[in-house]
Amino acid sequence: MANSRIYLSSPHMGEHEQQFVRDAFDTNWIAPLGPHVNGFEEEFAAYVGSSHAAALSSGTAALHLALICCGIGPDDEVIVSTLTFVASVNPIRYVGAIPVFIDSESLSWNLDADLLEEFLTYRASVNRVPKALIAVHLYGQSADIARIASVCDRFGVILIEDAAEALGATYKGRSPGTFGKVGIFSFNGNKIITTSGGGMLVSDDEALVVHARKLSTQARDAAPHYQHTEVGFNYRLSNVLAGIGRGQLMVLGERVAARRRNFEHYQRALEGLPGVAFQQEAPWGTHTRWLTCLTIAPTQTVTREVIRTHLEGLNIEARPVWKPMHLQPLYSGYEVIGGHVSEQLFEDGLCLPSGSNLTLEDLERVVTAFKQCFD
Repeated sequence: MANSRIYLSSPHMGEHEQQFVRDAFDTNWIAPLGPHVNGFEEEFAAYVGSSHAAALSSGTAALHLALICCGIGPDDEVIVSTLTFVASVNPIRYVGAIPVFIDSESLSWNLDADLLEEFLTYRASVNRVPKALIAVHLYGQSADIARIASVCDRFGVILIEDAAEALGATYKGRSPGTFGKVGIFSFNGNKIITTSGGGMLVSDDEALVVHARKLSTQARDAAPHYQHTEVGFNYRLSNVLAGIGRGQLMVLGERVAARRRNFEHYQRALEGLPGVAFQQEAPWGTHTRWLTCLTIAPTQTVTREVIRTHLEGLNIEARPVWKPMHLQPLYSGYEVIGGHVSEQLFEDGLCLPSGSNLTLEDLERVVTAFKQCFD
């Protein structure tokens, strides 16, 4: 319909999900845990190339447990990408640690490895090396993660990967989220595959994943009665939602292909407009184009916000690029390394509707509305 809402990234369900959910109902496996949780963990770990996985209630929960399992605690410093969603940073505060924000590089929009190396070199010289780094893979594209991992290894910094937005992407043939000590993924409703809400923690460290699973179920000790020796959480994914995840994982390749086609359609139609530049695909891997992102060089009549509000007026959802964490009122005053690149991306960046269930008619509505701003 001409006036129906076009969403930024809506869920895309199919038949497989219903079959798994029906099985959960038929067998009465409704409680947290069950065969679909086990199956989802095994299938997901195999897909990304990790040895072990724990299915959890959200990507945020996964990141919280990752920090705990890596021994991050009060007053520890944790470096984190400033260009990200707040859920990449809040878990640092959950454990009482202190975020240190670091800027992006302009190629992939992800964490700047050169800036990281310079910062750690300085901090090592004054014997104040932060304990960990959360490297975020943005918008469906891997950061230069091998380089980042090498720098972390040299300075003894624990590497945690936030791959919430990058499932299905590649870095030199491997999945982001599998280069550090632990990686996390999200299955929120707007992600490339979804369980409505959910997340996954992956690691090659079996003991770490076993501990994360324990913590996610209120840290119950192995005893016939309820016994607890550490603080736990209610973070486990339900068997029903895991069933949805198993069905979604079966079509992940198709979802990536559809989103890449969306990007190609937009690029062909819009890249000739003055001041419009699309996010590049870095040479080290495959970008899923989870979201199609571009920048608009502002003029007196056309800005990012002019285009966004025009699209909204036509019932088309578009969003600015993430507002950097060092500009957020919540994190004002925390240390930031660099900042200009992420600030400029926020000022000029726009994310267009990118769902894998968009029709050609939907895409043309967006293109037509976008072009109207340049008439």
